[in-house]
Amino acid sequence: NRELYKKGVTPPIDILPSLSRLKNKGIGEGKTREDHSNTMNQLFAAYARGKEAKELAVILGDAALTDTDKLYANFSEEFEKRYISQGYEEDRSIEQTLDLGWELLRILPKSELKRIRDEYIEKYY
Repeated sequence: NRELYKKGVTPPIDILPSLSRLKNKGIGEGKTREDHSNTMNQLFAAYARGKEAKELAVILGDAALTDTDKLYANFSEEFEKRYISQGYEEDRSIEQTLDLGWELLRILPKSELKRIRDEYIEKYY
């Protein structure tokens, strides 16, 4: 993805259209971590909303964004810098990746985490 490449994201892969239809076959309790599916779905939804907020800001200006939109825009920036941009030499485990996902989700209020079970929010947020 050229936009991510220009930002220095390595590898510059646009994850939203790259999601696999088979993703649910190898994740979750007994395979990875119990919260994996919920966390992944929330991360991708928040990233998509953040990208939309940034596009809106380009067209209408930052003043058109709500406070929540601004949080999502910030989330998407941090998500690209810290989550997607793993680098070719970094060997991040799935546990570390999920923990990083939760760290990033803390940018958003708990009330925005609608794709995650309450029990996981209480445990990991």
